[in-house]
Amino acid sequence: MRKAVAKVEAVPPGEMLPVDIEGLPPIVIFNLDGELFATSNICTHAVARLSDGFFEEGVIECPLHSGCFDVRTGEATEFPCEIPLKTYNVEVDGDDILVEFDEA
Repeated sequence: MRKAVAKVEAVPPGEMLPVDIEGLPPIVIFNLDGELFATSNICTHAVARLSDGFFEEGVIECPLHSGCFDVRTGEATEFPCEIPLKTYNVEVDGDDILVEFDEA
């Protein structure tokens, strides 16, 4: 299921935007040099909102234990995180950011 989740201008380059839509998993949209990526907004190491962390150069740092993930792939890049994040396909249609969610 593809869903419009935000407007492109809501996520400037170098920024991130948490998205919470009832009935869908919490995600965070990242703008890495004009390219958009989406991952789960929940750390796989401990329950923490990644959007409360630090985003730089394609890496999101969890605010709880400083573990890190590559936002492009979801791969864990810094201990204590070891399990990758779920990633979501992102498309831009006009000024809408569309995210592909798994069918429930």
